[in-house]
Amino acid sequence: MIQSNQKVLVTGGTGFVAIHSILQLLNRGYKVRTTVRSLKSKKKIFEMLENGGITDFSDLEFIEADLTSDNNWAEAMKDCDYVLHIASPIFLRLPKNEDEMIRPAVDGTLRVLKAARDAGVKRVVMTSNFGAVGYSHKDKNSLITEESWTNPNEKGLSTYNKSKVLAEQAAWDFMKNEGGALEFSVINPMGIFGPSLSPDLSSGFELLKKLLDGSMKAIPDIRLGIVDVRDVAELHILAMESPEAKGQRFLALSGGTMSLLEIVKLLKEKMPYVTEKASTKSLPTFIIRLTALFNDQAKAILPLVGIYRNASNEKAKTILGWKPQSNEEAITATVISLIKWKSLKI
Repeated sequence: MIQSNQKVLVTGGTGFVAIHSILQLLNRGYKVRTTVRSLKSKKKIFEMLENGGITDFSDLEFIEADLTSDNNWAEAMKDCDYVLHIASPIFLRLPKNEDEMIRPAVDGTLRVLKAARDAGVKRVVMTSNFGAVGYSHKDKNSLITEESWTNPNEKGLSTYNKSKVLAEQAAWDFMKNEGGALEFSVINPMGIFGPSLSPDLSSGFELLKKLLDGSMKAIPDIRLGIVDVRDVAELHILAMESPEAKGQRFLALSGGTMSLLEIVKLLKEKMPYVTEKASTKSLPTFIIRLTALFNDQAKAILPLVGIYRNASNEKAKTILGWKPQSNEEAITATVISLIKWKSLKI
């Protein structure tokens, strides 16, 4: 372990990417402070880090802070060299008015950046997503890079992805006009899979569970860009440490895309004992289009069907020396976690 006197603030410590980032930072010898919406979450974070192999918590501290309030952000930033801004506002239901999701995302991002600038933080690395990069890209024969941006008014764009585009755009505008000496980098992950340190599983796990437990009777033509959560966490830290990452955004994906059907076939080959109930029957796109007229679930997935978005991870590999694991490794690690946490019975 490299001993470091440098302190890193990680926002939203209970999150899937955040907890893996905290784990890696502690293993690298950094001092870590993390924000939680309630200090009651401390026990959960300790348990997750223990599951990741951490036994010494002397370099970890907590502070209660919420993206929707100014309270405690100045204190959270105090004496921090870096900030990994990973937290997103949480919604238990889809709001009727999109501003209910967009405003907290934009305002929360600006709140963190202002507090970091005012506290003299060296650099903020922010988690955005692929939805801010490639959802307006129509040419399936060309490669999506960090130069691409999603049009926030793109037809069919989810409110969540719209909030991510607008929050990232607001962040770059702030840095240009009011950032002062603060440095800034952005990570744009595709579909995040990999091992979970707790039974609380993210959306990627739910998708794989439905593929494997037989609840998805036929498989729609959906392709995913995939990245392992451990690689996403490492990419945040590389972007934090590298001078070359200043003012840059980085796409996070392992390699090429995989269709849902390809994922099932991979698991039938690698882990046949988990795929006995899994369907390999294709769901024709015209059926989804018809069903979407009266079914909200079909309507939600329709913008993803038959879309081929090929993106490049070359920038992160070239500039930061990032070496992500394969799609196969990310997927199999996810399934192992589904079994470990008894979410998938075999």
